Amino acid sequence: MAFCSNCGTETPGAFCPNCGAPAGAPASSSPGPNPGASPAYGAGAPFSPAASGLTDNVASALCYFPFAIGIIISIVFLVVAPYSQNKTIRFNAFQSLLIHLAWVVLVMVLAIIGGMLHVVGMVGLGLLYPLLGLATFILLLYLAYSSYTNKTVVLPIVGEFAKKQA
Repeated sequence: MAFCSNCGTETPGAFCPNCGAPAGAPASSSPGPNPGASPAYGAGAPFSPAASGLTDNVASALCYFPFAIGIIISIVFLVVAPYSQNKTIRFNAFQSLLIHLAWVVLVMVLAIIGGMLHVVGMVGLGLLYPLLGLATFILLLYLAYSSYTNKTVVLPIVGEFAKKQA
């Protein structure tokens, strides 16, 4: 039985079962489990969004995930280094955060108005909560699809503010 000249493992065939080196090959200068591996996955390779499989359009679309998860994803993309330096992802993260903030403010205003009107406004305001939630959900889906297809949609008030922040 022969031994691999690269990693020293017993080699029954033409290639080493441990590192994949040819049985008669000279020892390489950098021994490892798979010397033919892509440099993106090798030790010491810098992290990049492309290496993780998360492209700009996917990261931008994830920002528009509805409600609490979208808020968390947007904040993470604004803080984590490779994503926070990309203007497209920053714009979509800010716009998503501002849409979510506007939704929270509208729900609070409706709750205050409903509390003031109590009985008179309960029927009318009771229908506004699900409609507001549905409208926000549809808007977020549209924005996620648009950013996934690399189309930038700038909303009137929120989008202009997000452009200034990105």
